[in-house]
Amino acid sequence: MIEANAPLRRPVSADKALAASEKLQVKTAKELRYPQKFQRRWGTIGFMTAIHVLTIFALQPKFWSFQNFSTFLILYWVTACLGVTLGYHRLLSHRAFQVPHWLERFFATCGALSCQHGPIDWVGLHRHHHTFSDTDADHHNSNKGFWWSHMGWMFEPIPALKTVPNFSGDLIKDPYYRFLNKNFLLLQIPLGALLFWIGGWSMVLWGIPLRLVWVYHITWLVNSATHCWGNIEFDSGDESKNNWWVAALTFGEGWHNNHHAYPSSARQGLFKGQIDLTWQHIRLLNALGLAKKIRLPIKP
Repeated sequence: MIEANAPLRRPVSADKALAASEKLQVKTAKELRYPQKFQRRWGTIGFMTAIHVLTIFALQPKFWSFQNFSTFLILYWVTACLGVTLGYHRLLSHRAFQVPHWLERFFATCGALSCQHGPIDWVGLHRHHHTFSDTDADHHNSNKGFWWSHMGWMFEPIPALKTVPNFSGDLIKDPYYRFLNKNFLLLQIPLGALLFWIGGWSMVLWGIPLRLVWVYHITWLVNSATHCWGNIEFDSGDESKNNWWVAALTFGEGWHNNHHAYPSSARQGLFKGQIDLTWQHIRLLNALGLAKKIRLPIKP
């Protein structure tokens, strides 16, 4: 394990944020000539409405079974912990540690199964968030309220998406990541076929819509709840806070103030009693010889 200093990084000041973000946007010639008018993202609204309706349908007592619940828990761990928190977030977004490329691609695939964008867009948006955290340029600026930072921001145009090429250049070079970025929604089809073969439609309902909605909301709580409620250990220059119950739901991501103070740290639960299950996964990978160059703050 290599200890590396992860210095406190403040976002740019609010008065310069929009101008700085605008400069990072990559626009087509058509967009430059004909600026787009405000338009709600009806595709996203429709998808989210449908997936939530299916979740309510899946919760009917007739679909409950130990097998379905076990499938839900396994896929919750695979997609939320291995995929989003370990893969998309700490490994790909912050390069807090290194693993063999085949294993990195495996974690990215788990992340794509969460249906939270492909790796290129997820990482680009997250790096943009850290650069402009809680300023007007931040796409889920918590100063706009809980609803906005939780999910409202997804239903309106997202200028930050145009900055992704400038933030995700390291991932764009990989053809497999480009494939995942384009086809992440389609990955639910073979997964659904496998679940149907094992346990029928009830397992599909628990393994896809119910699991997706659960993982969506616990992920979004990091953007909303941990910028509203909790304790502050560091002056990170934004509204990030440490929240124990979000940490419990998200495998350690709720120690968000620690993370915004030391974004490239592989460990986010820096103090006694701050349980960080994702960090324990990284420790296991290190013990197996699969994780190296692990970055940690020298002194939290």
